Amino acid sequence: MAHAYAHLYRIPMTGLRFFTVYGPWGRPDMAPMKFARAISRGAPIDIYNDGRMRRDFTYIDDIVEGVLRVLDLVPAPSRDAGAADDPALSPIAPWRVYNIGNGRPVDLMHFIAVLETALGREATRNMLPMQPGDVAATWADTADLEADTGWRPATGIEDGVKRFVAWYREYYGV
Repeated sequence: MAHAYAHLYRIPMTGLRFFTVYGPWGRPDMAPMKFARAISRGAPIDIYNDGRMRRDFTYIDDIVEGVLRVLDLVPAPSRDAGAADDPALSPIAPWRVYNIGNGRPVDLMHFIAVLETALGREATRNMLPMQPGDVAATWADTADLEADTGWRPATGIEDGVKRFVAWYREYYGV
């Protein structure tokens, strides 16, 4: 729909794809917040696909920085030879899509281990099969973001989880 409006009405459109965002004020239905809450309370955590999952966890500060970096980049129709075959570009419309993610998928079990260390408490694991409709791995190709802004997300999982847990403890008083 955005591409159609960009094409028909020459309205520049930039789409942003965020990858597994975590950090302060995170969504309560996402794994980082659910896991932190359960581990803090001594409740079990549900781990799907028997833990064989990989996610491109991206700390919220990197998401915000990425948004700020592309804010003033007004897209134009792309003159790149491959634009017609690239879903992030358009040869006929002022349209652009950027992935904002860490670009380095993390094993879910490693994420849980880092979270346990930061919380100072071991999780009780409830290992489950893969959920219908889920994917085993996510990964953000941030090459276009880096090419156009000279920047890429850089917060590592250990640092990001440590900051998230510090906020979580202060906010929830645990």
